[in-house]
Amino acid sequence: MRFLLLSFLFLTSVLTANAQLFDQQDSKILNPVKWTAEVEQRNDSIYDLVFTAKMESGWHLYSQEEVAAGGPLPTEFNFNAEEGNYELIGETREPDGVALFDPVFEMNIKYFEDEVEFGQTIKVKPEALPTVEASVFFMVCDEEQCLAPETVPFTLSLAAGRALETVSKVEISEEDHAKTAALNINVKGAAGVELEEEEEAGYMSLFFLGFIGGLIALLTPCVFPMIPLTVSFFTKGARTKKRGLVNAIMYGVFIFFIYLLLSLPFHLLDSVNPEILNNISTNVTLNIIFFVIFIFFAFSFFGYYEITLPSSWSNKMDDKASSFGGILGVFFMALTLAIVSFSCTGPILGSLLGSSLTTDGGAMQLSFGMGGFGLALALPFALFALFPNWLNSLPKSGGWLNSVKVVLGFIELALAFKFLSNADLVQHWGILKREIFIGIWVIVGIGLLLYLFGIIRFPHDGPKTKLSKGRLFLGFITLAFVAYLIPGLSNTHHANLKLLSGFPPPLFYSIYEKETEGPLGLKAYKDFEQGVAAAKVQNKPILLDFTGWACVNCRKMEEQVWSDPAVFDVMQDEFILISLYVDDREQLPEAEQFNYVRPNGTVKEIRTVGDKWATFQTLNFRNNSQPFYVLMDSEMNLLNKPVGYTPDADKFLDWLSEGVKQFNR
Repeated sequence: MRFLLLSFLFLTSVLTANAQLFDQQDSKILNPVKWTAEVEQRNDSIYDLVFTAKMESGWHLYSQEEVAAGGPLPTEFNFNAEEGNYELIGETREPDGVALFDPVFEMNIKYFEDEVEFGQTIKVKPEALPTVEASVFFMVCDEEQCLAPETVPFTLSLAAGRALETVSKVEISEEDHAKTAALNINVKGAAGVELEEEEEAGYMSLFFLGFIGGLIALLTPCVFPMIPLTVSFFTKGARTKKRGLVNAIMYGVFIFFIYLLLSLPFHLLDSVNPEILNNISTNVTLNIIFFVIFIFFAFSFFGYYEITLPSSWSNKMDDKASSFGGILGVFFMALTLAIVSFSCTGPILGSLLGSSLTTDGGAMQLSFGMGGFGLALALPFALFALFPNWLNSLPKSGGWLNSVKVVLGFIELALAFKFLSNADLVQHWGILKREIFIGIWVIVGIGLLLYLFGIIRFPHDGPKTKLSKGRLFLGFITLAFVAYLIPGLSNTHHANLKLLSGFPPPLFYSIYEKETEGPLGLKAYKDFEQGVAAAKVQNKPILLDFTGWACVNCRKMEEQVWSDPAVFDVMQDEFILISLYVDDREQLPEAEQFNYVRPNGTVKEIRTVGDKWATFQTLNFRNNSQPFYVLMDSEMNLLNKPVGYTPDADKFLDWLSEGVKQFNR
């Protein structure tokens, strides 16, 4: 539905608080996965190690299979088989399954919900019953967020046949205790967290988009001439004026319900399997089919051929309308209109259907869109029947109707590449990198511009005439749109086309080699202590950014919110940005690795950069979701409440400005 809005527009042109920091009730630490392990003996030397993960509702755990760049981190099991008392037989097993659509990463990924078992077979050497040390590294997500990856250790006794209820055998040194204490920075200040959830488009907005689509369909040569003809038939051909009005109104009502009924099969699909439309939306084959169909639609609108339903269908409906008469006859007349106008309405309906399926719209959203479309087609027949004098104000049919079709053809051509882009992103072919996609749109826009100014022509165009004001106006709108697209071809901060955010391929899917220092070219410290030292030297507040390489909402914030000029300027000029990646698998220098002692006495091994910053976030801010933003000074004083995902640039700017004011006080 998002890119329907773009196409139609293309056509028409945190509160502060003084409470004690993070009371237990304010804790945002999530722990949705519980692991257990047991041992099953096959014979004297062969054992099966079984690891079971139970997840809370709504959360899912990822497969061990590697995922392409931009996806989550796979689950990973490690064993101490190198000690020589046993050997691993084969790989760690997991249940079979197919890749499903993941709403966080917007790609097909194999994952597990509710409960899942992993198995590893081992062969024990003669006269050895070792204790198996194992660990699982995993990442979990729900539909809105992902948690920082965790490592859970297991100590399995082959003799007891179960995992031992003991703390890891790692000895805790004085240095471990010192580094554990150093991880706590003793934050002081405001309490609580305000998370902003991404707002979903309401049903009425989708209805409105469908309505706009129906209005556009009214301006096509297949529908527009039918308005005066049909209204005249009802108002003049009926026995009484009242009967003519009733028939015309019922004609409009039936048009509305016919298009509404077209979405019914997709409700049946939804009831069979709620995820089927999600699977359709990222299906490579279907996206390629839509790409081909939209190209086919485009050239039909250009006038090279007509797409029509079999004439026998319309003839049969026309015969039934004549034979039945009355209300039933009016219904078949409405059905006849839907069939004979398909060559013009079909491509627009295809856009509505395709966009609903490929943006996870679902059947209900599709129904609202189709209902809006049908209402827009139906209204003129009812209104002109009630006010027949309005017919005199309608413009005459002519070449302008064909121009509308050609303009729609260019829009269909541009939208076709969105479907090809979907397939390209899922498969990582590298065919439609962001700049190539935008370049194609520039070419399509130039083609439309040349057509509107009369430089290129199509088969059904009439003789050349003086350019109308409408053509000139739309031509200049098209020129402005092409000019807006051109910076998207560059490797500058202007390449982030905010109005099209989420429609072209993401910024990182680029032909250019991107900087990794910080998002959007911002100076970002990857180490907390280095960032604090810089803040002291420059006397600036700190923007602490808990993020992740595989965090989709983090990328959305960077591309859609941080890129706002006002937000970007404040972040660049007023703050020291410290970006801490909680899923970074880079090993820490050996001198910096340690065993973190939790308050309950259990131990977490800090071996990677991600281990350190994920633990740092949980310990100091009682929150383990990303993105998570904190404003503080170099003395560890919070300047206002931390926030999470905040897709509104104005709200995020207000939050930043509030922090700056508090710092200056």
